[in-house]
Amino acid sequence: MIPAPFRSSSFSATGTMSTSGNQDNPNGGLTHFDQSGQAHMVDVGGKNESHRVAVASGVIRMKPETLAIIESGTAKKGDVLGIARIAAIMAAKRTGDLIPLCHPLALTHVSVEFETNVADSSVLCTARVETYGKTGVEMEALTAVQVGLLTVYDMSKAVDKTMVMTDICVTEKRGGKSDISMARP
Repeated sequence: MIPAPFRSSSFSATGTMSTSGNQDNPNGGLTHFDQSGQAHMVDVGGKNESHRVAVASGVIRMKPETLAIIESGTAKKGDVLGIARIAAIMAAKRTGDLIPLCHPLALTHVSVEFETNVADSSVLCTARVETYGKTGVEMEALTAVQVGLLTVYDMSKAVDKTMVMTDICVTEKRGGKSDISMARP
């Protein structure tokens, strides 16, 4: 049985609550729980290997003067976006160590790009991760983006403690049984 906090529930027009779930799948589609509701690592042994690709992105918003420091390369800690790129790549490689039920993967490619937007006083981080394997790389792409943005925050917080990370999402996933492609929010 799936733990109560993970059950999907809704209220009907009459105010009564109902839970949704497939009787054949007692976990409501959540694959990281076994039949008794205990967490486990998903068995991917029976899956076919394929080329897996995931792209994720996210934004950090800041004061205009903070963005100006980042763009000019005059931050006291050094090249903010260069160091954030290395941190993001390293994070993608270590995702299996950070997220408890993620499979450790042999990544074949990781690229991270940063794009500044003066009008919004923000930095967009986009990570593309690839492997040839039995499971996808969405978590690696998301982890890269999060750590990249956290590094921008860390390196800039001396001048701006009001930065906000937002809109982190997977925008592309290919190579498994379901592919997605979506625009950024």
